[in-house]
Amino acid sequence: MKLLKYNTKAPEVLTLCELLYKSGYPIKISDSFTLEVDAAVKDFQSKNSLVVDGIVGVKTWTVLLNKNSSPINSTDKFLKETDLIAFANQYALELAAVKAVNEVESSGKGFLINNKPKILFEGHIFWNELKKRGIDPNNYYNASSKDILYPKWTKIYYQGGIREYDRLNEAIGLGNDSTFKEAALSSASWGSFQIMGFNAKSLDYADVNDFVSKMEINEGEHLKAFGKFLEKNGLLIHLRNKNWANFAKGYNGGGYKQNRYDEKLAKAYAKYSSN
Repeated sequence: MKLLKYNTKAPEVLTLCELLYKSGYPIKISDSFTLEVDAAVKDFQSKNSLVVDGIVGVKTWTVLLNKNSSPINSTDKFLKETDLIAFANQYALELAAVKAVNEVESSGKGFLINNKPKILFEGHIFWNELKKRGIDPNNYYNASSKDILYPKWTKIYYQGGIREYDRLNEAIGLGNDSTFKEAALSSASWGSFQIMGFNAKSLDYADVNDFVSKMEINEGEHLKAFGKFLEKNGLLIHLRNKNWANFAKGYNGGGYKQNRYDEKLAKAYAKYSSN
């Protein structure tokens, strides 16, 4: 594993945060090695007779992983080169374009250390999903539910990583019946490509439960859902033409320029097409 320390920003920091959280540290899970993470690392090192320097090297990684002995089995879960080749052939796409999208849009990780697919729970979507099912969300909107149920989008309640499952389960338990469960599952984005659960039926899954069960299998299933999403939303033509701006706008929304998704896609494509 990569050596990490204060101020590091990398995907490996997400895994570090998840392991620390599983070890009892209620930190925010992100890809940034913050002062909060630094304090947790030093406390963990102190309690486990390690050198207390805040640097996560081989020894600290080893102890963390041994204490959380359920890492992802990459052979079973991760995308394979053959998956990307088959996807490119299925949709008449250039393999370099597929690899570019996989790198930029999947954020390189579809599963968490608890072997569950990566999710992000959206409380404003939960509000709308309850309304769709004839349930007035105002009846459940209070101080204890404000982190999972709210009328307008905000990111202040995001926890990241495995902590998003705490929010999902809290939402499911708000009404404690199948209707609330379906509304909650529909209100999270799932897997490598973060497809929202409410898309399930439009992507030809039986229902959101069927969709989630597929997302729990492996990243190959995440890729299948991604392909269905591109097909249903008319985005394949932009990918075939390498029109990165239109593709990013359709997939990431009008704010794609702020995050420079089109530039990132073009750069990744240039890298893979030159190999």
